[in-house]
Amino acid sequence: MNLIMAITLTDVEAAAERLAGHLIKTPFTQSQTLSAQLGCELFVKFENQQFTASFKERGALNSLLKNPQAVAGGVTAMSAGNHAQALAYHGTRLGIPTTIVMPRTTPNAKVEATRLLGAEVILQGSTFDETLQFTKDLAEQRSITLIHPFDEPDVIAGQGTVALEMLSQVKDLDVIVVPIGGGGLISGIATVVKVLNPQIQIVGVQMERFNNAYAAFHKRPQTAVNHGFTVAEGIAVKAPGVLTSAIIAEKVDDIQLVSEQMVEQAIFDLLEIEKTVAEGAGAAGLALVRSQPALFRGKRVGMLVCGGNIDMMILSSVLQRGLVRSHRLVRLEIEIPDTPGALANLTALLGDLDSNIVDISHQRAFGGSSVRATVVELVLQMRGEEQKDNVTQVLEAKGYDVRPVA
Repeated sequence: MNLIMAITLTDVEAAAERLAGHLIKTPFTQSQTLSAQLGCELFVKFENQQFTASFKERGALNSLLKNPQAVAGGVTAMSAGNHAQALAYHGTRLGIPTTIVMPRTTPNAKVEATRLLGAEVILQGSTFDETLQFTKDLAEQRSITLIHPFDEPDVIAGQGTVALEMLSQVKDLDVIVVPIGGGGLISGIATVVKVLNPQIQIVGVQMERFNNAYAAFHKRPQTAVNHGFTVAEGIAVKAPGVLTSAIIAEKVDDIQLVSEQMVEQAIFDLLEIEKTVAEGAGAAGLALVRSQPALFRGKRVGMLVCGGNIDMMILSSVLQRGLVRSHRLVRLEIEIPDTPGALANLTALLGDLDSNIVDISHQRAFGGSSVRATVVELVLQMRGEEQKDNVTQVLEAKGYDVRPVA
């Protein structure tokens, strides 16, 4: 069987009929601010507004609704993220017993969130292959249905319904940017777009640390280690599936890479500008448009915030780092005389310059300065680079030795 014919536009349209009334039609609107910044007309599809905050509900629910007799006895899946929560939620809602197998290293917050949605959770395996094999064995032992998170026609058809919505909501798109992990989302979108409007370019985006699809598409040696830490764990997949790889090779126009720093900045921008929370994978599309604006300049560009399930500690760190990058949090070392009132004079001057002190460290014994002086390290709240430069210039004009700290 020709793999790319395993799913067709007809399959996606049938999935859309099944899903009608079960899921919301998420907004797909132009960001005026981001469009002005990036030199293109940028439209954002807010899939993070689904109940479990991810597009994964589309594929999971389509699989459950298409084969009611097959899934009545129960379903299982291997997932540590959005597929797990989507399957747990809709399985419980439809009265279908759901068992999710997660690696032992899965953060407890994700485990508990999946349990709260009604699934039985089993922690098994320390690697992808171990956990997947256990899930396959479990499905056979219990005679229940295994629903793969991405390499399965019904899942891909469900994910493709997002493209039907996008094309009906915004006309004359030139490009759609889609994150690639396992490849289910981009396969579904490309299947729809290349029939209904083949002039639209489908551009995939991967993380530099997980670039298997990029390397295969461009016929280059794989350079990523495919392990380690990433802010976009939702697309931190070693490789797309067999079916999704075939569809990507046939229907996707380009695949590009983004760095960790660019994805962090995109999360920050989406929260500040669009007032929406995106997980790393959900912000990867914006990261690409921002990092390579020449590819998209003057075009009508669609991108998806495909998920919003980000750990609160990670989000906190991303926001802090974003404030540092935009010079709204600035760290300075300032040498002052070791005399009474010197610190008070410095803080009074900073107050006059409208610079708020967030943190201050004043060490005598461990400083490298003269014994007659001391170095004060301050974290200051600023309005941006212009105020940072002004504060530094005024301090230096007053005789202070000022050193920025990275």
